[in-house]
Amino acid sequence: MFTETVGRIGSTLVSMARTRLELAAVEAQEEAQSLLGYAAWTLLAAFLGAFAFMLVALFVIVLFWDEHRLLAIGAMAGVFALAAVLILARVRAGFAARGPMLAATRAELGKDIAFIKGTGIPHEQ
Repeated sequence: MFTETVGRIGSTLVSMARTRLELAAVEAQEEAQSLLGYAAWTLLAAFLGAFAFMLVALFVIVLFWDEHRLLAIGAMAGVFALAAVLILARVRAGFAARGPMLAATRAELGKDIAFIKGTGIPHEQ
């Protein structure tokens, strides 16, 4: 009887671990796909934005070439620097606003630990 109970408990624990690992794998795959999508769109936007900025800078420099060429070049450099700082600040804020990685898996593992310690209530799998 004791070995049967220990076997059921062991089987339940293994089943719980398998379920949590499957959840972690799904979450990791979703996270990787999400990050890859963000990276691809970011690279495309960066390329197109850089090309547009270069054309605008060239236009402004050519427009003021005869009278204020150095001022035009300096102004375009300042605009580029400001744009870079604003973009980096936005990217950092976006990453800071994201939730922790594998949050659902960690929550389920926390519930499992509480249940095993006897402080939680059983939940459906």
